[in-house]
Amino acid sequence: MQQRKNALMADATPGMSSGTPQMQTEIDGSVFAGFKRVLRTGTLVFALILTILFALIYYQHQRSEESVRSVEHTRKVIAYIDSLRTYLLNLDNAVRKYAESQNPNYLDPSLICRQSPCPSAEQLIALIGADGARAARLAPLPSLQSALETGFGALQQRAAGGVSASPEQGFAGFDESAIDQIHRILIETGRETLPTLLKKAGYRTGVVGKWHLGLGSGNVDWNGDIRPGPLEIGFDESFIIPATGDRVPCVYVDGHRVAGLDSKDPIRVSYQAPIGSEPTGATNPELLKMHPSHGHDMAIVNGVSRIGYMTGGKSALWVDEDMGDVLARRAVRFIDTHKSTPFFLYFSTHDIHVPRLPHTRFSRFSSMGPRGGAIAQLDWCVGELLKTLDRLRLTGNTLVVFSSDNGPVVDDGYKDEAVGKLGAHRPAGSLRGGKYSNFEAGTRVPLIVNWPGRAKSGVSDALISQVDFLRSLAALSGRKPNAGAAPDSVDLLPVLLGESARGREELVEQASALSLRQGKWKMIEPGKGQRINKNVNIETGIDPQPQLYDVIVDRGETTDLAVAMPDKVREMRAILDQIRAGKRPPR
Repeated sequence: MQQRKNALMADATPGMSSGTPQMQTEIDGSVFAGFKRVLRTGTLVFALILTILFALIYYQHQRSEESVRSVEHTRKVIAYIDSLRTYLLNLDNAVRKYAESQNPNYLDPSLICRQSPCPSAEQLIALIGADGARAARLAPLPSLQSALETGFGALQQRAAGGVSASPEQGFAGFDESAIDQIHRILIETGRETLPTLLKKAGYRTGVVGKWHLGLGSGNVDWNGDIRPGPLEIGFDESFIIPATGDRVPCVYVDGHRVAGLDSKDPIRVSYQAPIGSEPTGATNPELLKMHPSHGHDMAIVNGVSRIGYMTGGKSALWVDEDMGDVLARRAVRFIDTHKSTPFFLYFSTHDIHVPRLPHTRFSRFSSMGPRGGAIAQLDWCVGELLKTLDRLRLTGNTLVVFSSDNGPVVDDGYKDEAVGKLGAHRPAGSLRGGKYSNFEAGTRVPLIVNWPGRAKSGVSDALISQVDFLRSLAALSGRKPNAGAAPDSVDLLPVLLGESARGREELVEQASALSLRQGKWKMIEPGKGQRINKNVNIETGIDPQPQLYDVIVDRGETTDLAVAMPDKVREMRAILDQIRAGKRPPR
């Protein structure tokens, strides 16, 4: 017992007996060998863990860099848009007067452009977006961002429809009494237009998209030939929405005929009273998938109630969610068909206009609901045309123009979550007002003119209007307008090319009243009506007294200088009276 105890003590205490060293060596070898095995295994496991951690860190770092680049890219684009003082996105060629005593908001641009000094462009595309679709912080716009980042911009551009001739004469033949109608064309046949001029210059001309410039010469028979229309004012080909997406008839018109119409199911349309026993938004709201916020409670098509009543034409009715695809395909087809010849395509998108029902694949692009999806869909449509030009190797020989018909509006008649999901997006930026307004947010709109590698890039403060496209593009094509044609248009091709900073001296704008721009000054005529359009929550700019603003220093029109500068007001009112009387055009 004692000996065993000593032995055990010897195991624990070196040098206690002659047998201890050998036993210690054996024990030590066993311990170190085990430790080495554990060490080797642990090292491998540790190395594996480190490798995984480094891989995860690298992956996260890459994602973070991509996110940062994406955020910086978006901020850069937004900075471009803010500095350009416009609302991004869409020249609808809609000249319409909204209900409740609203006068027409004529087209009116605020520029970004890129174009070539060469007057031999063989392709021209006008990409038109609807209702002041300014670039949205929460809706990615890769196609438009690319154009913005490489484009030339003029900040003071105005819309083409802003009446700068006398109301009696109307701009380019527009008849104001017909603006609330779709049963009579607003442009006089026989008057020279941009498509007629380019057609004479050898271009194949086409229009695809939203029209709303009237059709026919009285009561339109939607079951027969529909004329006069686009084909009678200069277009060779036409595939259009007769008015807007919120108005009947909800069909496409291909040339002179309703597309896909079954003769056994004729179309009947009325803007005065219901037709037959068809349900309406007012009487059958349970049938709606999108409800109106004001108005828009008549005929129901595709689960959405519209302005006006219609029956029949079931086989020809459009599906709102497919509209972007239908119009983009038709525009691409036009380009493909005429790729070997000079062409002019007017592509008037509908995406941003109400009802906003983009295809479901675009809803994931934005947190702003249907409106954000519609903005993303607009960008996709533009991208489809640009990709087509790339595919056909036409990009370097094609002038592309993107613009809008008016400033932004959020709630324009439907409960589409646009107001609730607006978030940090400010559609009008620092400008005052919006669609329907006399203030700048109603009349400054975007314009991107893109001709890669052929124009000087940059930004300009030159004042320009869409009415100036006719004479500017006439100069580009080498064709002079007929005598007396385009009395309000000014050749500002050097401005569009980035070769000159000198634009218009004067421009007449129209919303609910006439305004005159003269250099940095803007004078709004006295008017009668509500100061706020309560339906859309937008300041109208209506005041019983004249208003005067320095829109260069005071971009937001916050300080009315009319009382302080009565002589300037009198001077500008006298000029506007001369223009209204047809004694001279604006310069």
